Amino acid sequence: MSLWQIPVCRFTSEDGLRREGDNLFSASPDAGQMEMGVAGTENYGTIRAYNTENSNVDMATEMTNMIINQRGFQSNSKVVTTADQMLQKAVEMKR
Repeated sequence: MSLWQIPVCRFTSEDGLRREGDNLFSASPDAGQMEMGVAGTENYGTIRAYNTENSNVDMATEMTNMIINQRGFQSNSKVVTTADQMLQKAVEMKR
């Protein structure tokens, strides 16, 4: 005997939903009309109990991006250090 049903909402434009973070979304005026229905019927999707969601992050890509950003930061800090040394030499030459 079913005691309750969890309503599932769908929107006219899913791209219009506002991203709140951690796979949470909220309605916005861009999302359009909200329709509420029962899971498992009329393209409302399904709800599965006791399932865990897999990570949607590719660790290799994220690690590569982190290394690239770190190298960029190192390069920029070298440029600043070199410019500082050049200005110091110019000031010394002026004296």
